Amino acid sequence: MDELKANAAYFPTKFWHKIDEQRIQCDLCPHFCQLKAGQQGLCFIRAHHNEQIVLTSYGRSSGFCIDPIEKKPLNHFYPGTPVLSFGTAGCNLSCKFCQNWDMSKSREIDILAQQATPQEIARLAYESGCKSVAYTYNDPVIFMEYAIDIARACRAYDIQSVAVTAAYINEQPAKEFFSYMDAANIDLKAFSEKFYRSLTGGHLQTVLDTLVYLKQQTDVWIETTTLLIPGKNDSIDEIDRMTKWVVKHLGADVPMHFSAFSPNWKMMEVSSTPLSTLLRARQIALDNGIHYVYTGNVHDKSSASTYCHHCGKLLIARDCYELSQWHLDEQGCCQYCATPLAGFFAASAGDWGARRQAVRLISGK
Repeated sequence: MDELKANAAYFPTKFWHKIDEQRIQCDLCPHFCQLKAGQQGLCFIRAHHNEQIVLTSYGRSSGFCIDPIEKKPLNHFYPGTPVLSFGTAGCNLSCKFCQNWDMSKSREIDILAQQATPQEIARLAYESGCKSVAYTYNDPVIFMEYAIDIARACRAYDIQSVAVTAAYINEQPAKEFFSYMDAANIDLKAFSEKFYRSLTGGHLQTVLDTLVYLKQQTDVWIETTTLLIPGKNDSIDEIDRMTKWVVKHLGADVPMHFSAFSPNWKMMEVSSTPLSTLLRARQIALDNGIHYVYTGNVHDKSSASTYCHHCGKLLIARDCYELSQWHLDEQGCCQYCATPLAGFFAASAGDWGARRQAVRLISGK
């Protein structure tokens, strides 16, 4: 097994079964790719080799960067702290609007510029003063074996694990993957099966099922993000239905983020999302009972800040990831009315600010 881990092309996985003498079915996600020897799945990095499904990106990264945790975005998970972010290559969705297409759509494993063991990544996070490690840029569910081993290594340093994911994963793999995660930002791309089918190549219900599982059966802290694309998923009706569903099935305390789309990948003809659309979605969510709603990819201090849902006072002021005010007591409650703020908070705000710092791992250190 150690030899296989050292060879990125041959790391064995467990969620698959043989169909016949020639084909193996990958059971990680609802695509259920049926692969003959040498073939790759839709995700590009899970393949049929030696009569099993293997992960071809284990131990290889697209690079490391220290971000503010709010950039994931997570506004209620140790605000102001630094997070070590990295990804691999490939994705199990085919979003025509992908904002990280250079990595998620890459079929070239050579994009993975750095080799890194889980222990090296955990040590890099610790030595860099990071509170957490984020599996991001491309979807970590497709490199779950690598992410899980990193999460295990991080626990020795008391470093948290954060998944930034579209949650397009089957039930059993989801249970294993998320059992090692402390927080997750779930990309709820829309509230329409038509949107998912035509623009992502996936299905909405799988994502909703994963969200309900996370909320009802795990201790993973979750926040959701929806990239609002003009004319595609930004109607009043769709936002109304989405936010009512969140209140009913996940609860009012799950923070929601509405982010602005910029023309990218295969949707260059669609215009950028105006701030007014984000603010309208935010107001719909608040009116439907969501306690914490934020805008993203825009500069708007008011809608980026956190307020007490009981008394309405400003609790955490944000300006482009910079925290300028902090009105929580040491228990994470509102200093004005003592109402608990949902999430995970230290006794004081982190001071990482808006910095984005590239770091390079020195292998074998």
